[in-house]
Amino acid sequence: MANGNKELSREQQEELLGVLKARFEKNMDRHEGLDCTKVLAKLEDNTEKLWSLNEMESTGGEPDVVGFDPETGEYIFYDCSAESPKGRRSLCYDREALEARKKHKPENSVMDMATAMGIELLTEEQYRELQKLGNFDLKTSSWVQTPENIRKLGGALFCDRRYDTVFVYHNGADSYYAARGFRGSLRV
Repeated sequence: MANGNKELSREQQEELLGVLKARFEKNMDRHEGLDCTKVLAKLEDNTEKLWSLNEMESTGGEPDVVGFDPETGEYIFYDCSAESPKGRRSLCYDREALEARKKHKPENSVMDMATAMGIELLTEEQYRELQKLGNFDLKTSSWVQTPENIRKLGGALFCDRRYDTVFVYHNGADSYYAARGFRGSLRV
């Protein structure tokens, strides 16, 4: 991840904005009716959010605009990489699960990493919305926000797409796999 002060250099900002603009233009079906110029202007005014998008990008998430909330005036970004982001795999669900592991602890947890990046873990509903925009996680899976009642019992939820269907599964929150990461959302 980037430096600790959550700021990008002007050069890094321009490079990221160029990547986001190209992705926006290449995937117009993800954000019909939205104006790229307005999105980029909003990003330029929110450098901390731009830093978070850079974290999403640098860990393989390929963030893109997937919507606009007219009530808050915010653009909504999701990780749109074909598979679960490579730089965010092999993580257990949260700090409690990480600390509970006696052997072979992963380097981090999903919830800690998302917090450090300044993003939110996708909910099951958001994951299903993403899947309406394309076919994601055909070979991998992604942790999603887990209801407290499931988490209290030691479980956590993840999703993937197989057989042209989105599946929701459960696992122990302390488990981790090389093919399971997480997808995030960011409102700007």
